[in-house]
Amino acid sequence: MFFLYATLTAFSVGFLVTPILISFLKRFNIGDHPGGRKIHSSFIPSMGGISFVIAAAVALAIWGWQFPLPDSRYILGAILLMFIVGLRDDLVALRASRKLLGQLVAVLLVVVVADVRIRGFHGFLFLGDFHIVVSYLFSGFVLLALTNGFNLIDGLDGLAGTIAVISFACLGTWFYFQGVESYALISFTFLGGVLAFLAFNWHPAKLFMGDTGSLTLGFTLGTLIIAFMEINEGLPQDSFLKFEATFAAGVALMMFPLYDMGRVFIRRISQGKKPMSPDKSHVHHFMMRIGLKHDQVALILGGLQLSIIALVFLMRDFSDNLVLPIIVGISMFLGYRLDTITVKYLKKKVAMQPRVLEVRP
Repeated sequence: MFFLYATLTAFSVGFLVTPILISFLKRFNIGDHPGGRKIHSSFIPSMGGISFVIAAAVALAIWGWQFPLPDSRYILGAILLMFIVGLRDDLVALRASRKLLGQLVAVLLVVVVADVRIRGFHGFLFLGDFHIVVSYLFSGFVLLALTNGFNLIDGLDGLAGTIAVISFACLGTWFYFQGVESYALISFTFLGGVLAFLAFNWHPAKLFMGDTGSLTLGFTLGTLIIAFMEINEGLPQDSFLKFEATFAAGVALMMFPLYDMGRVFIRRISQGKKPMSPDKSHVHHFMMRIGLKHDQVALILGGLQLSIIALVFLMRDFSDNLVLPIIVGISMFLGYRLDTITVKYLKKKVAMQPRVLEVRP
């Protein structure tokens, strides 16, 4: 019941704070205007991440006092720093180099100071533990990739929030059963805050999370996933909910953001563009082109994310060498089918339209 109360506290605070935040942002005209790559048709306040960060902070302050502070103080400090980076970028756009510098400081707090890092492949590809320098570099790279991969999917009403809710719920439940209560509390308080935010972000959205929210959520999820992987690897062989496929379980929790990021980067590079150059080549853009609505896309992609997690759970007694190629292969096949269906739909739509010379006044 303790963690249920913490979740309800965060949800209540978020639900009460969010309408105030929306009014404040509208008053000062802080948000996204339609046009360009934007797929909404009217002004929508942004920086909604403020609401669930406040909600999680209040819930942590109320319910987290009984846990030893050294367990999580550096992680919470790094999350706060990432929140400030996102807030600054939403208010006044940061240069990419300065934005990356702020992210690197937050990553250093987690990987080096808090010592939350990936220590090795644990048998995946038949490789063992890393040298400590390799461990720091690889963990930092993974955490940055997870953070920015999640940031890239925040382009549709309810999508990023839905993926976050699924991952936080899974992580919080697993940490709870393993007795890692400080991490479970972080997961459940963010779960409550994001659920409250989703009530205002679901289509038609009244509020966007902005970089303030997407960077914070991506970084928090990335940190907890790395912690999950290392704690899981240290469990005795016959422990409850131990995953033999440690890497596959970690990837499954962020499968959609990672797939979308890889797909978009490969597509842009093949077209001679920079990997971070904005366009409309994301998975959710393709699904919108075939006539699906915001809420339909969010539910379908959330359902697929949950299905991948369920598959890894069912195969938890098998190794990464089997499970990871399976879930990656499934994701690539589904992406290929989506591209094929979209191209066929658009060709059919174009063929049905009258030719320019056939149009009468």
